Amino acid sequence: MTNKISSQKSSLIDNFGRPINYLRISVTDRCNLRCLYCMPETGMRFLPKKEILTFEEVERLASILAELGITKIRITGGEPFVRTDLMHLIRSISEIDGIEEIHLTTNGILTPKFIPELEEIGIAGINLSLDTLDRQRFSGITRQDKFDTVLETFHLALDYRIPLKINTVVMDGLNIPDIPLLANLPKEYPVDIRYIEEMPFNGSGTNGHPKLKWDHKRIFQELQKFYPDITKVDGSPNSTSINYSVPGFRGKIGIIAGFTRTFCGTCNRIRITAKGMLKTCLYDDGVFDLKNFLRSKATDQQIKEMFLSLIGNRPKDGFEAQKIRNNHKPTFESMSIIGG
Repeated sequence: MTNKISSQKSSLIDNFGRPINYLRISVTDRCNLRCLYCMPETGMRFLPKKEILTFEEVERLASILAELGITKIRITGGEPFVRTDLMHLIRSISEIDGIEEIHLTTNGILTPKFIPELEEIGIAGINLSLDTLDRQRFSGITRQDKFDTVLETFHLALDYRIPLKINTVVMDGLNIPDIPLLANLPKEYPVDIRYIEEMPFNGSGTNGHPKLKWDHKRIFQELQKFYPDITKVDGSPNSTSINYSVPGFRGKIGIIAGFTRTFCGTCNRIRITAKGMLKTCLYDDGVFDLKNFLRSKATDQQIKEMFLSLIGNRPKDGFEAQKIRNNHKPTFESMSIIGG
């Protein structure tokens, strides 16, 4: 993908003055793993094909949003590569005027054979989910024995010089010993690692986690035990992670306070779920059914006006969005539908 630097300012400014230039879109709710924090081992009711946005619909939305100032798109799932012909979609989006960066979040199971093409397209970065460096703990967390394949994706991405971040969900009683072990990855390799507070979206039908034992403060304290010279560094204005450096490390360490929600004040992103719902906040209940709107023959102008209207009525933060959601007495979705 050529680097199409745009001077266009975002037309998507929310009611708190926050410009929106980042779209996360889930292309499927299906996954080839069953990670404990994302979905139950059995009983998931996956969406029928007709309930998921087609690639043509995704491309149309991406083009419209690019005209409104979206410059960065992240493709998520579920696991994106379980969707047939995903590379065709990524290549098509890369050719949209105004889209400067395409990122991908993957579990790495089906990814290795696509790494050369991703590099050729110019993928701006891969976020690789890896919650442990212990094979047995990996199988317990993901309910699959695919550890070697994930490591293959890790090394291939580095071989092809694709910017790589490791996403690790911190889970009490499951992968705490891995906190210092995973921190060694940016010491040995040019990668960043981000520890993520566990979120309540696991598809179990309950809010879960009334109290979070491992919040961002405790994660940092654990890291500090092993790396006493760890130092906070300035991140980008819209970064979701609190970022740190350690002398001699080749990459950075970050902590994402998704449960605590410390980053809401500078949030620059919107989400489109696998079933075509627009989410202006991770914690909202979905504010508009894009799929049905597209299929009702809405014009591009009508779609633009819809986005502008909904962005102008955004909750201040995740706490306000969750309060509204709880008033509706919802069942929490799986993160595989939301897309992270």
